Amino acid sequence: MNNTVIHPANTRGHANHGWLDAHHTFSFASYYDPNRVQFGVLRVLNDDIIAPGMGFGTHPHDNMEIITIPLEGDLAHKDSMGNTEVIKFGDVQVMSAGTGIQHSEFNPNHDQRTNLLQIWVFPKHRNVEPRYQQITLNVTDRHNQFQQVLSPNADDDGVWIHQDAWFHMSNMDAGTSLEYKRKLEGNGLYVFVIKGNVTVDGQDLSQRDGMGFTNFEKITFEATSDAEILLMEVPMQQ
Repeated sequence: MNNTVIHPANTRGHANHGWLDAHHTFSFASYYDPNRVQFGVLRVLNDDIIAPGMGFGTHPHDNMEIITIPLEGDLAHKDSMGNTEVIKFGDVQVMSAGTGIQHSEFNPNHDQRTNLLQIWVFPKHRNVEPRYQQITLNVTDRHNQFQQVLSPNADDDGVWIHQDAWFHMSNMDAGTSLEYKRKLEGNGLYVFVIKGNVTVDGQDLSQRDGMGFTNFEKITFEATSDAEILLMEVPMQQ
């Protein structure tokens, strides 16, 4: 029997700082809900809109796998490892903070906003050497199928992190059905609907809704409209 948790979009934490309009699926910054601290090793799922020309000044991280997925616009990144990059829609970026890094993130455009997902995953090993990885994916490869965008394996599709986790994305046409099979026994699956409407194992979900599954082997997805989804399979034990 699947054990599930549902997080409707309108129950997320919300902070509008003017230059930053942020929604938090899990407890973050001034938003705290003891029932929504994390889902297994998935610690943060932030849906951030950054105003033109604005961003996060230099700040530190350690012992966290930090994944950034731009949904709209661009993000300029600079870090203490010497990386200076711009990430765009279709890109996926990961930083293994490990023993410690500092970075800044800005919207480099002065005429459009940036919308991104920032995801934090607790690592399998502490105090690893910090690393940076950025790739550009062919978005057409997720049309009515699951495109792997993250895994534990450096030689596999997508970016890799220091954790037994797999992320997939799909753009589903209305009426399409897909099935996801668990990669590793004991892992859970957190589903985030980026756009549209999807029925997930019989549960209707809409834009920005989230749903977590534990004790599962496979999950069925049916798009009731054109939809975009992100699947995050993660260990449930830290």
